[in-house]
Amino acid sequence: MKYFNAFNVIIIFFLFSKTSFSQQTKTLKNSIYNDSDRLVSLYKDLHQNPELAFMENRTSNIIEKELKQNGYKVYTKIGKTGVVGIMVNGKGPTVMYRADMDCNAVKEETNLEFASKKRVIKEDGVEVSLMHACGHDAHITWLLGIAKAMNENKALWKGTLIFVAQPAEEIIQGAQAMVNDSMYEKGIPIPDYLFGMHTWPIPVGTVYNGSGVRFAGSDQLDVTFFGIGGHGASPELTKDPIVMGSNAVLQYQTIISRNINAQESAVLTVGSFTAGNSNNIIPATATLKLNLRWFNDKTRNLMLNAINDINEGIARANNLPKELYPKIKMKSNVYPLINNDYLQVKINKSLSKVLNPANIISNVPAVMVSEDFQNLVSKDSKTTYDYIFIGVANQNLVDKAKKEGKEFPYYNHNGNFIVDLSAIPLGTLIGSNALIELFN
Repeated sequence: MKYFNAFNVIIIFFLFSKTSFSQQTKTLKNSIYNDSDRLVSLYKDLHQNPELAFMENRTSNIIEKELKQNGYKVYTKIGKTGVVGIMVNGKGPTVMYRADMDCNAVKEETNLEFASKKRVIKEDGVEVSLMHACGHDAHITWLLGIAKAMNENKALWKGTLIFVAQPAEEIIQGAQAMVNDSMYEKGIPIPDYLFGMHTWPIPVGTVYNGSGVRFAGSDQLDVTFFGIGGHGASPELTKDPIVMGSNAVLQYQTIISRNINAQESAVLTVGSFTAGNSNNIIPATATLKLNLRWFNDKTRNLMLNAINDINEGIARANNLPKELYPKIKMKSNVYPLINNDYLQVKINKSLSKVLNPANIISNVPAVMVSEDFQNLVSKDSKTTYDYIFIGVANQNLVDKAKKEGKEFPYYNHNGNFIVDLSAIPLGTLIGSNALIELFN
């Protein structure tokens, strides 16, 4: 009878646990989907009012107001425009959820009724169109929806919950700016777990969450070539930085093709070349804006050293004095994003409560895009983290793209990037469920 009774206890506990988990998921889902109209309206407003890096003032004001209304202690203007909300709900782990706020300098081409028509003049005087072409408006909507759901369902979790609305992810500077602005010295605890989500043009209801290295490391740097300006009719009296810069652009490409093993992955992109403003004047300077992507320090150091060698070689070939040698300005750096194996498995298992398990994909290769999400905690921190892709593409568009031989119906950073509105409440449910799993 002892064994029979013990067995009965185990069975009853198992059945109770399954019922309990099922009820928890149902309660959470009802809470979020009852709020879906408001969340979609909030998303549309954010989409129509995009803001560039470190200019997210309107967005951060909305976040501050929403978090305060839901009972969070709020810190503002961290790293210029960053916002942090904290809720302590008994004893338990400290879990941080991060979403980024900034948009892209991209002209929207979606023809949506709530499409962005915003334009802004940047610091360099150039007027650009603005669009959330990478889904950061969805990220913020998810954050605010999750914050409300977690407040309304405090019985489902215990611990300290931190929401971080981060500026300037697109230029890979915002996370470090918040840390450098003494974020953790202002009363914000270092998390045990860090979690984040990103839109991806895969079907709504699909999640990519793999372990190990997910995103490449990245450096953004400016190279300025100095010369001697003069009249376009007398180039022999000048040292032309445009020619120097043009040579550099071509020579940089040999760093990848002739110095890095073909089986390794690395990217060197020159995204901007600015020099002069007149047809008949040779300017005194030319500036190249470079972006590097890599997966290990050896490759990174090879690229940086080779860039410097090429720059100095061009300067010597033009017989420039040392004081006119090219200068490199390092603007941002982020190391590869590496998901924690344990958290990845734990979160994927929890998501099977709200998604078809077949749509939770873990066997996905690393990508060359970069994130500064992980810069919120130092490499030496004991914090473990997981960062996942959330599908936001309409299934009909995905099917059409497949028939046309395309991998995706559209891409991030393009003017036709669309977040299907059904992904707004679903993403909120996915994020809330994952956070509760981390607490429990």
